[in-house]
Parts: sequence; structure tokens; C-alpha cells
Amino acid sequence: MADFKYEIVEHIGTLSESAKGWTKELNRISWNGGEPKYDIRDWAPEHEKMGKGVTLSEDEMAKLKDLL
Repeated sequence: MADFKYEIVEHIGTLSESAKGWTKELNRISWNGGEPKYDIRDWAPEHEKMGKGVTLSEDEMAKLKDLL
């Protein structure tokens, strides 16, 4: 798998926590130095590992908010 970089620019909130300590979080993340996007995914404690997730642009997040 290709190397990639990420930076959690803003932690918005934690949605849930598993028995093993992984948390499902909503964050704004900059992927490979790009514009930060909204991101929902599972994170290991200390954010050393991540699970699969969903990344949304500002427009997609606004649409999701309207749908909810």
C-alpha cells in the first residue's frame, strides 16, 4: 500500500467506543496536505491505527446535515 500522511486538524466528537478501546469519531482531517475534509471512522487508542471510514467535503457534509 502506498504511504500517505494525515493530520487531524479538528476533533469534533466521539460517536461511540468499543470494548477494546477503539473510538468512532467525527474529525476534520487533512489527507496528504490537502484541504481538510470531514471524516467518520474508527480509531485505535492514541490514533496509531485506523479503520475504514467515510470522508466528506464541506458540500457533502451540508447535504448530509439537511438529509438528517
